[in-house]
Amino acid sequence: MSERSANWFLRARLKTRQLLLLVALDDEGTIFQAAERLNMTQPAASKLLKDLEEALGVDLFERQPRGMKPTWYGEIMVRHARMVLANLTQAHDEIEALRSGLTGQVRLGAILAACTELVPRTVARIKALHPQLQVVVHMDSSDGLHQRLNQGRLDVVIGRLFENHDKSGLDYEPLADEPICVMVRRDHPLLLQENLGLADLQQAAWILPPAGGVLRHRFDLMYREAGLEPPRNVVETSTVVVITRLLEQTDMLALVPAELARHYQDHGMGARLPADVPCRMDAYGIIRRHDHLLSPGAETLLRLLRMTARELYEPALNARHARVVVPAK
Repeated sequence: MSERSANWFLRARLKTRQLLLLVALDDEGTIFQAAERLNMTQPAASKLLKDLEEALGVDLFERQPRGMKPTWYGEIMVRHARMVLANLTQAHDEIEALRSGLTGQVRLGAILAACTELVPRTVARIKALHPQLQVVVHMDSSDGLHQRLNQGRLDVVIGRLFENHDKSGLDYEPLADEPICVMVRRDHPLLLQENLGLADLQQAAWILPPAGGVLRHRFDLMYREAGLEPPRNVVETSTVVVITRLLEQTDMLALVPAELARHYQDHGMGARLPADVPCRMDAYGIIRRHDHLLSPGAETLLRLLRMTARELYEPALNARHARVVVPAK
């Protein structure tokens, strides 16, 4: 880091309102709406932006006929402004928690597969040890979680890293694979049939992840590679409650992670269809920002996540390895 760039924000007298303005401008698209959101006049907002641009020596927003769009420089500043504001909010929340006799807050994001067993078991453990710790759990796709992590709105994520993700500054610890299977209600007529293949399920009504996601793409590709058109009678949702109720009340087929399928079967909420559906997701793991100092609560959560993951996933991995037969020499 050069001497000129070190602590530039002190020389520029960077204001918190300038960070708030950057985020508001990115969200609203016009200086008028951004100023209105921050309860300031438009001239005051324009001056704050101008002062910041002069301090940096670059244009942060491109003035267009119908609004303002961040430049490449602006996108960088907006991203870091969101992170700074999120960290300040977290600091305030932790202070308020301590004042209230609590021990802080930890924010965990997870994909659906991890929310079936890993997350509930881990949260139960940490609450048993630290009942006053506030635990916030947010479930989303890996893309959504990745964005929230980069914005500083999550401490730890259980998800995947795809090619389109910026992996710089991230630590990733692989946990488990995610096999996919088909669930139906317990007395579904297809359970009486044998040797079910993709063609047998093509005309059925399906509950599938929303279009545009990785799993939906692989499901459709699976059918096309088999020389078949993907099913057209489809309900798109990732909401567990909706999936559960549809399975209970209809003959629909649901494409779900194997962990969720085991949960359904263990509680008599459905049955796994013995069909050859060669569709699976990439392995998922623990993701966190390398430059983000975790709070004591988040460090405890991370330790318990690792412990619970070993208990859940290592027996299955060992069982798979045990089934591998090595030919005698």
